[in-house]
Amino acid sequence: MIDCKQQRINMVERQVRPSDVTDRRITRAMLEIPREVFVPSSLRALAYMDDTLPLEASDARTGRCLLAPRTFAKLVQLAEIGPDAVVLDVGCATGYSTAVLARLAKSVVAVEVDAALAASAAATLRQLGIANTLVLEGALPKGAPTHAPFHAILLEGAVPFIPAELLEQLKDGGHLAAVLNDGAFGRAMVWQRSGKLVDARPAFDAGAPALPGFFREPQFVL
Repeated sequence: MIDCKQQRINMVERQVRPSDVTDRRITRAMLEIPREVFVPSSLRALAYMDDTLPLEASDARTGRCLLAPRTFAKLVQLAEIGPDAVVLDVGCATGYSTAVLARLAKSVVAVEVDAALAASAAATLRQLGIANTLVLEGALPKGAPTHAPFHAILLEGAVPFIPAELLEQLKDGGHLAAVLNDGAFGRAMVWQRSGKLVDARPAFDAGAPALPGFFREPQFVL
C-alpha cells in the first residue's frame, strides 16, 4: 500500500523546500493537494517522483506531463500570487497545477488544448470540491482573453517564446512565469507588466516538456 500522504511530505521536504521555495502557502498547498488523483491509475506510484511525470506511456519530451514538483513550485513563487489574484493556468493538463494555484488565489482560469485532458481536469477539480476554478478548452497561445486581465499567468511547460497575446492579458504589475527554451533544457523566466511595458528577467535553469501550439510564423525574406 502506497502512503500518499507521506509521499507528499517527502516531496515537499526533499524536493521543494531545498530548492529555495520559501513561500509557505505554496508548500502548504502542495501538502494538501493529492497529486496522485491527477495521474492515470497505472502511474500513481510515480506521482511524487522528483522529475517530469508523463501522463501516458510516451516520451516525456513529446507527450503531456506534469512539471517536476520543484520546477512547478519555483515557477509559482516567481508569479507572486496573492490571495486576491485572478490567475491564468496555461496547459493545465489534468488539473494538478490548477488545484494548487486555487489554494493561493481568488480564482483560476485554466486553458487546455486537449479535450480529454480538459474534461479530466474539470471532473477531478469538481470531485475535490475546488470551486474557484474554470477549465476552458482552447489553443494555449491564445490564453483566455475574455477573462483577462490576470494578476499572474503560468505556463505548464516549455515554450520557444511568449506570444504578445498572452502578455497583453497581464494586469498592470502582474507576472508571467514560464520555462523558455528551444531544446531539451531551458531557463525559467518571469515577465512583469508596468503600464504598456513588459520587462523580462531570467530566474533559474529548468527542463520542461514542450507545450503544444507555440511556434513562430515563418518569415519570408526577399
